[in-house]
Amino acid sequence: MEYSHSDAELIEQPIGYWAWAAYKAVVTRIRGALAEKGTTQPQWWVLAQVARADRIKNRAEVSETLSGYLDAGEAVLAEEIDATIAHGWITEDAEGRLSLTPEGKDFFDEVALLQRELWAERHAGVSDEEYLTTLKVLQRFIHNTGGHAWHH
Repeated sequence: MEYSHSDAELIEQPIGYWAWAAYKAVVTRIRGALAEKGTTQPQWWVLAQVARADRIKNRAEVSETLSGYLDAGEAVLAEEIDATIAHGWITEDAEGRLSLTPEGKDFFDEVALLQRELWAERHAGVSDEEYLTTLKVLQRFIHNTGGHAWHH
């Protein structure tokens, strides 16, 4: 790969710009691939929360877990949970508990495979050690600037 600058020049580049550019590239790629499958990234998050849960979760629990994801917020998540139900991938009972349908299980398996392929694409040429260092450095930047971040 050809880098944008020499090492001496890269060391002076702004982290904010490069973190934003990486975010934009990764999220755009993921959302485009999911759109080809007929879903959105927040719908995938909802489906994954229901499919991977070790116990049945209700709407509020799923929404609370996902509310910090890319600043989705409660209103967006409510709409995306409703859309996931409308697609027939999950059901909601009278107490708000969400369950995977057989169609949802099949769709989840299909999209989980796509997500693994996208992960491999992103990580091509990046060692586990480099990835770990990158995440630790980003978390240190967040900590050093008084920010807060969390991911399940």
